Amino acid sequence: MRAQPLNFRTAALLLGFGLLAACGGKKTELVAVPGDELECMARAMYFESNRSSRDGMIAVGNVVMNRVHSEAFPNTVCGVVGQPKQFAPGVMTKPMNDRSAPLARASALAVLQGERHPKVTRAKFFHAAWYKANYNNMHYVVTAGGNAFYEKRRPELVTTPNPLPPLEGITPH
Repeated sequence: MRAQPLNFRTAALLLGFGLLAACGGKKTELVAVPGDELECMARAMYFESNRSSRDGMIAVGNVVMNRVHSEAFPNTVCGVVGQPKQFAPGVMTKPMNDRSAPLARASALAVLQGERHPKVTRAKFFHAAWYKANYNNMHYVVTAGGNAFYEKRRPELVTTPNPLPPLEGITPH
């Protein structure tokens, strides 16, 4: 497979995050991220986490990546995010134009470079935290950013059948 050249936006983000990481004294390995994958991930985070918290955005990104790595879903971020009736209507077309767009893009880059939400683990699904689902196969792992995240399990293996109280402030900043 031939490597694609970085576009300006991706290169600028990588450089900016490299400088931020260097300021913090942490040794961080940077991974080149295609600009379209970054944009698709940022859109999913922006529209699905209610533009609320970094934790919520990282959790949404974690679900997207879990789906990318699953045989049951497309194998690209844009393929997963663009699936019909899986994410918010207009996720690929509506403008991102408020103050949360930079947080969504920074969070998207972090997830694409390997960051994961510590509580999402293998979850591939979520719904709005206020929604009351009536299924017996939903094992909830965390509620963050206005969403309840869950794994689908056989009913006898579900130990947390109800959404958990919101948990924020656990992803590194």
